[in-house]
Amino acid sequence: MRLSGRSILAIAVFLGVVGLIVGGRSYEARRAASESFSNTTAVSVTNGADRGAGTLREALFLVATAPGPAHITLEVPKISLLTALPPIVNTHGVRIVAGPGGSEIDAGALSGSGPVLDVAAANVALDGLAIANCANTGILVRAVHFSLQNATLQACDVGVDVAGNADDLLLAGNRFVNDRVGVRFAASSPGTTVASNLFSGEKDAGVWAVRGQPDLGVAAINIHDNRFDADHAGIVAGNLSALIEQNQITGAQSTAIDLVGAGVVVRGNHVSGGSGMGIVADGAHAAVIERNDLHGLAAYGIMIRGSSNALVSTNRLYDCAYGLAFVLGDPRNPSTAVDNTIIEPRYDGIDVIGDAPILRNNQVIMPHAFALRVADFTRPDGSKVVSQPFLDHNSFPPPAKNAVAALRGRSLRQ
Repeated sequence: MRLSGRSILAIAVFLGVVGLIVGGRSYEARRAASESFSNTTAVSVTNGADRGAGTLREALFLVATAPGPAHITLEVPKISLLTALPPIVNTHGVRIVAGPGGSEIDAGALSGSGPVLDVAAANVALDGLAIANCANTGILVRAVHFSLQNATLQACDVGVDVAGNADDLLLAGNRFVNDRVGVRFAASSPGTTVASNLFSGEKDAGVWAVRGQPDLGVAAINIHDNRFDADHAGIVAGNLSALIEQNQITGAQSTAIDLVGAGVVVRGNHVSGGSGMGIVADGAHAAVIERNDLHGLAAYGIMIRGSSNALVSTNRLYDCAYGLAFVLGDPRNPSTAVDNTIIEPRYDGIDVIGDAPILRNNQVIMPHAFALRVADFTRPDGSKVVSQPFLDHNSFPPPAKNAVAALRGRSLRQ
């Protein structure tokens, strides 16, 4: 079929219009990308001194008034601070990245009581830098949408201090070494994740997430897949919503995981070694401790003390000095241990002292002392707290080999 001249002209006009539309869209896309890039303030830190041209201090002042997002690259191996830096206040977002060779901020000579980096604006990201020798806080976070990745916080009082108004944070792939506290939360922090970090040699705790009064009912802080090595305590948490899951805690000197107050779930963690206890719920309410593996501990694997409505379920303990302990709980709101397996404790499998827990479907295998030891508690005034555990379908060794002990005549004294 032959096309008329008019048809050919119409087709040419149509193709021309299409070309203009496609070209226009392509031009607009390139223009938008160019404007986005040109709207980002990029600053390089080339001077490791405390102040002057090319320093981190000057870079923070420059990006504070930038009309859009800002990017700071640390191109020096070391920055030595003498006085406090200005806070990060750009409301459009700031990203601070260490160069390929890494960059350390040394706060050993820093005067004053403030943090090394004060994150006062939302959408701040730090990647790859190191902060060392800070007598106070390494990074203070008091805004939302903060990210810290691939960083090292070493020999600080507190590595990262999270204020009560900060949420939706990501702390991932970092190293916290020889601080007093690695990460500290002042309150619940919805949408926050602490994952795949190393905490080593922390003098008080790797993670401290405790509030004086309950701050519940919001999304939990998710603390998962971290490694804790030879800290005084791995995690201390309570009175805020927290999920502690799939962490590896080795060699804790006091307690691997210490729970106080309410709001915490401890699930699927691996705890080994150390001179202290594994998981302790002390004055806790409705704590959930389930599916954890604990072995090689010098004291109790799990202790529930002065607590109510705790659930201790499907945990596996082996080669610990003691298995489980329930001490001076609330008899009106008893705690429950169900489906736990305790293999070859060096002393007792389960101790009940002045408490009335529900013990159901637990197994104690090859204890070196008693499978179950029950003891009353004598207060300083001479009054007794009688132990009355409820036992249901537990598997304990026969009394002929490892007797179930009811030590009524040997009640413990405070």
